[in-house]
Amino acid sequence: MTRKDLITHLGLIAVLFALHFLLPTYHHGIFARVMVLAVYAIGYNIAFGYTGLLSLGHAMFFGAGMYGMGLAAYHFAIPALPAWLIGVGCAALLSLVVGLLALRTQDVSFMIVTLMFAQAAYLIILYFSEFTRGDDGFVVPSDMRAIGPWDLSDESTRYIVALILFSGALMISLWLVRQPFGRVLVALRENEERARLLGYDTGRRKLASLVISGTISGAAGAAYAGLFGYVGASFAGVQYSIFALLWVLLGGAGTVLGPFIGTLFMFYLIDLATEVTEAYMLIAGVALVLLTLFAPQGIVGEIRRRLWKDLP
Repeated sequence: MTRKDLITHLGLIAVLFALHFLLPTYHHGIFARVMVLAVYAIGYNIAFGYTGLLSLGHAMFFGAGMYGMGLAAYHFAIPALPAWLIGVGCAALLSLVVGLLALRTQDVSFMIVTLMFAQAAYLIILYFSEFTRGDDGFVVPSDMRAIGPWDLSDESTRYIVALILFSGALMISLWLVRQPFGRVLVALRENEERARLLGYDTGRRKLASLVISGTISGAAGAAYAGLFGYVGASFAGVQYSIFALLWVLLGGAGTVLGPFIGTLFMFYLIDLATEVTEAYMLIAGVALVLLTLFAPQGIVGEIRRRLWKDLP
């Protein structure tokens, strides 16, 4: 990890911290939400952007973290921090089990298998509706949304906690891709057969990548439940797997900053489009097509290609 890497990424964190005092209430709330969802995208980027594992089922890891945290607080009155750890543990365990099964396949088959697992997880949530509240979801009790004296429903506290979570995920991602392990993941993405011939245990490294990816995504889901107080089945649906893919592609797959930039861009694109027309997804779709045509490597990917060759 170079000094320039640290300055760039710590600089982003410093800017986000300064915005805490500068943003109006509406945008303050959006940025808190974007930071949490960007952590989900960071997790997805480790599997897809760096390892080349195109998953259509990552929402199940986000949902595992969300329901692990939410159900622990809702049914068992477990406080926020231990409940968050339970959510992270649920996502880690699920990603390990799914990885052991899904990684027996590859390419299109892997994509389809992860999609099937995600759909199964979504249907399980609906089937056990007496416990999960199904499609309606449930609100996390307000007295369970506190860490010591800090109330997570408070806008200021919510932003700071979201920033802490995002900063941790961002720096872990940066550290990971600058380590030999991260270099091997890129080698797997580019040419798995050659990496295998060089003596690397590709299966074990892909499993490790998927578990790390799923755990980070689950940490985002658990934080979302605690910070915004709602748990619903839609967050575990296939569309949330597609969202993560879009955020990463928009920002730049295989870049550390790409997931955040892509999430922020998509959020504000849809927000502005809703002010113009009810068919806001049409505007979003046109913008996505144009971005794909003229910036195929994503926003940060194009910056790396044109201006900054060493940007991680």
